[in-house]
Amino acid sequence: MKDQQARPAADAPARNTRNTGPGRLLIAVYGVFAISATARAGYQILTKFSEAPLAYLLSAFAALVYVVATVSLAKAGSTWFKVSVAAVLVELAGVLVVGTLSVLDSVQFPHETVWSLFGRGYGFIPLLLPILGLVWLYRRRPSQAKAAP
Repeated sequence: MKDQQARPAADAPARNTRNTGPGRLLIAVYGVFAISATARAGYQILTKFSEAPLAYLLSAFAALVYVVATVSLAKAGSTWFKVSVAAVLVELAGVLVVGTLSVLDSVQFPHETVWSLFGRGYGFIPLLLPILGLVWLYRRRPSQAKAAP
């Protein structure tokens, strides 16, 4: 009888703990960045794309990454967890690559993007956010389900 009562709980899907506590703040910050980067990229592309096409396309890419990260952090399940990790890793790589290129080749970046100069225009939050995101994801990673005999 005890086995039967424990079994349904074991078969129940794991609760998403990524969107609780400090995770809510993380998701909110990603949401703000998703909205602001999307608005900024849209405005830049529509009004002055010819001035800095590379920078504005990178802003649009950053916006897409922030949208994916926001949604995937809020969703439950191991697939969404993997999407979150991928999005945050792409974000970190983007910040590091674009930040470095914007320092070394400022001619290609006459106008700043979210990730230019490692996010200087945003108080370096774009550099810190993926690091915090990866730490949070590591601490909230799905537990490995033990195979039943």
